[in-house]
This record gives sequence, structure tokens and C-alpha cells, in this order.
Amino acid sequence: MDKLQAITAFVSVVDAGSFARAADRLNVSVSAVSRQVGELEAQLGTRLLNRTTRRLSLTEAGRAFHQRTTQLLADLAEAEQAAHAGSSTPRGTLRVTSSITFGARYLAPMVASFAAKYADVSIDIELSDRLVDLVEEGFDVAVRIGPVGSQQLVGRKIGETHMICCASPAYLAAHGVPQHPRELARHHCLTYEYLSSRNTWRFRAPGGAEHSVRVGGPMHANHGGFLAAMAAEGLGIAYEPDFIVGPELSAGRLVRVLAAWELAPSPIYLVYASRRHVSAKVRAFSEHMADAFRSADWVTKVGVSGS
Repeated sequence: MDKLQAITAFVSVVDAGSFARAADRLNVSVSAVSRQVGELEAQLGTRLLNRTTRRLSLTEAGRAFHQRTTQLLADLAEAEQAAHAGSSTPRGTLRVTSSITFGARYLAPMVASFAAKYADVSIDIELSDRLVDLVEEGFDVAVRIGPVGSQQLVGRKIGETHMICCASPAYLAAHGVPQHPRELARHHCLTYEYLSSRNTWRFRAPGGAEHSVRVGGPMHANHGGFLAAMAAEGLGIAYEPDFIVGPELSAGRLVRVLAAWELAPSPIYLVYASRRHVSAKVRAFSEHMADAFRSADWVTKVGVSGS
């Protein structure tokens, strides 16, 4: 069995909706297409298609296999074009992952302008605050804040964000304004699941000395936007990136605390797998995002409460 031909036959059947239409597209007999798909299922040891006299439908395994092999064939076609012409046009499906709040607030317009520029690229985006495994889960690129992750990954820095310690005016009126990071130990602090240091917040004094404080409080969550909303409701002190708490700071629902203490910026990377062929669509997306981030400015210039 020629596996590539069998995969092409399978994808054609799914896309065409029938063996007969797939055979017409491939200019082969219906029996040849049926045989190739059957041999592919036998080799994989699983059924990919449910066949009835009236219709075809994908099994769960078939749906996953179709998604990955469609991308495989698109990447192969793109690689062949690059080999023949020395360059290639971005095309195919670009799978992107980003954190939820950043993706919804800031990545969306950048992706929209990319989609308008590259009509042959379809975009599949998953927003998740967990650390996604690009290779295992089949993503082309991630927009990642903080460490790149595995040494198998390449990160292109496209921007940075700053952490801000903040609370609502009502909370500070009731509990006082901390003047030193060590005072946070007695405050209600809202902790974030995916912060690399978990419940340890780090600060640098104006003179350069570093201070780390172990914090805790009534709320722990895996979504920074939710913690910012809880802080605005007066539940405690949040330690969040500027792009998350910016709207609340601008509106006065949150105010900065410990503003004299420097919080190191976190880099924003465009991350992709180094061991894979860097396709034209990934290169184009990388350049587009780098250009977009040059004019991105979400650092909130607001008044400061406390120092």
C-alpha cells in the first residue's frame, strides 16, 4: 500500500462526501479509492469512516485523523512548491494557541488583519491558560508570555508585559495600603494557578535588592481576568500583567500598590517547534505579529496609590 496515496484517497472521500466524487477528483476508479481507504484502516487498526447505503460519516478516530492528515497534505504541497520555485505562498490551516484574556483582548485584531492579508490561510485558534504542548497537540505556533518552555522550541520575542500589584480602593481603605512587599503576607492575596512561582511574588527595591514574599488568600484561580475581577470587587490584592488589569486601572476600579518596587517585565514570544519545517504560513504569521506588536501599547498610565 502506498500510504500517501491512501491518505490522499481518505481525505478526498471526506472532503467530497462520497467515494464516487472522490474517485472523479482523483481520476481513478471507485473500487481503487475504496480499496485504498480500507487498506489504510487495516494498517491503522481502526475504522475511520462509518459507511451506510445513504451516507458516510467520520468516526471519532477518523475525525482526528482527517484533521491531522489534511494539514499534512497542505504542508507537503507547500514544501513541494518551495522546492520547485525557491519560495512559497502561505496557505493551509494555521493552528495557534494563546492565553485566554490576551488572545481575546489583543490577539484578535492582529489575527484578523493577518487573515485579511493571507486569504489562502485558514486559522484555528485555541485559547487556554495552560501550557500547551505544541508538538503533541499539533499546533503550529503559540503566543506565550514568560518562558518559552521546552528546549525543542524556538521563541521569537515580539513584545513584553509588566506585572502590576493592585487592589480596589475599598479593599485598601478597609485593610490598609502595603508599603513593603513583606506586608503582603498579612493581606488577602489572589493567587494564579499558572504563575511559574505559584504563591511567591517577587519584587525589586529601588536600590536593586530583591524581595520574595509567600502570599495566600481567599481566592485561587486558573484565569487572570477572573482574579482581576475579584480584586475589583474588593476581595484582595492581585498580581497580574498590565494587559489584564489595564481596563480596571483606567476605570479606577483598581489602583496600583507598591509602585516604587520594580516588577521585572515578562517577555512575549511567538513560539514554534524548531525540529519541524518552518512553513511559509508560520514565517508570514511571525513577521505579521512582530510588526503588529511594534505599535501595541497596553501599558496603563494611571495614578498610583501607595508606594
